[in-house]
Amino acid sequence: MTAVSAGVGLAVALVAVAASGPWESGQRTAERAIAASRDASSQASQRSASKVPEAATAPLASDVLTAASGSSGVPLPTRAGLADTLAPLLDADGLGPVRTAAVIDATTGRTVYGYDAARAGTPASTTKIATAVAALSLLGPDHTFTTSVVAARDGGRITLVGGGDPTLTARAQAGGGYDAASLRTLADDTARALLTKGETTVRLSYDTSLYSGPSVHPIGHNDNLAPVTALMADEGRADGSTYQGPAARSWDPAQSAANSFAALLEGRGIKVTGTPSAAKASGGELAEVQSVPLSDLVERMLTNSDNDIAEALARQAAIASGRPASFSGGAQAIAATLKHLGVDLTGARFTDGSGLNHRDALSAQQLAGLLVLAGSSHHPELRPVLTGLPVAAFSGSLRNRFSAGVRRVGAGFVRAKTGTLTGVNALAGTVVDADGRLLTFAFLTSGTTDPTAAVSSLDRLAAAVANCGCR
Repeated sequence: MTAVSAGVGLAVALVAVAASGPWESGQRTAERAIAASRDASSQASQRSASKVPEAATAPLASDVLTAASGSSGVPLPTRAGLADTLAPLLDADGLGPVRTAAVIDATTGRTVYGYDAARAGTPASTTKIATAVAALSLLGPDHTFTTSVVAARDGGRITLVGGGDPTLTARAQAGGGYDAASLRTLADDTARALLTKGETTVRLSYDTSLYSGPSVHPIGHNDNLAPVTALMADEGRADGSTYQGPAARSWDPAQSAANSFAALLEGRGIKVTGTPSAAKASGGELAEVQSVPLSDLVERMLTNSDNDIAEALARQAAIASGRPASFSGGAQAIAATLKHLGVDLTGARFTDGSGLNHRDALSAQQLAGLLVLAGSSHHPELRPVLTGLPVAAFSGSLRNRFSAGVRRVGAGFVRAKTGTLTGVNALAGTVVDADGRLLTFAFLTSGTTDPTAAVSSLDRLAAAVANCGCR
């Protein structure tokens, strides 16, 4: 096996992700990645030679993060070569009048192609990449969020205290194949503690004081995001759906979570008098449950484009940076953290953590650069930003994309965060090109009138990078 084909094989093995479930952590063992690379190298060599590969079959379990080192010794695409490939696709009718692009080599950080790359545009949900970088940088990948129950010192009252866990569940199973802290477990432990003290009747209140400012997004009530509060269960979803896409919502998620908790206590032998009400907690802790680690939350947010997780992480970033836990505080924390990391934010604007606001602004250069930063050896804490990216044709918001025509070239080789608002489409991620070079990219367009055509055009651009040696 040549050095180039070995590099290609390892890079392909490291970029692909298992398709055995709706989500699987990118933190896999090196042994599995290396074993997978033996099979992937053969496929990648054929891919490089033909330039028209078959779509990836079952993706291989691995960790994308050493792919950049696997790119060393592999030819770097040239600006002229990429321009010849991408420029005609950027003229596609499906794109809006504003279209920008950036492609950066993940190993060197060198921009190998740009088209109006520094022009700030509406990033839509690719904003979540910035939110993830800020939260991980400030809190660390192992950080968890605590939901607790506090008992008044004089007895008779307990308070359910929201810790900002966006995936707390009241259901027997969280759904979607995910782990989550459970209100049922919290009710078990609370009831046990109360019964041990001989208490069988309580009043219940709930505390959401961790967050501040308006709970409703600046764009108003919408089914893509529940009111943002430090206490909610199942993202306030009122229709039984799980963690992806719009849904009917409770417009007072904290009250709904407290009502669910009261019912759970009743089922465990604790009588709850009256209706739960908002109050500041005081007293001693009875019980608590911990969220999954932040690394898991980031991966889940990016894979499913989860707006509720995104806004929760923006507020947690605000708290960690000493700012108010509000929409504006979260936006300020994201910007300040990225600047501290050395990101040039010329033209950038943050108003939220989810990207639901058309007033958010990022350039293709900034988005592709953030992905390079996430793969840097100097920032291992940012790895979940890469491992959480959906895999083309296999997972998350890319599950049903890259499955037809020339776009199939990118299946299994492109990992990217999608972005969609009315008139706006974006795609930012990583790709291994036909020579085995790991690249980051971002393509943004606005003023689109045909969302299907715009998405297809963006997918063709990413697939073209995957299929390109471009020297």
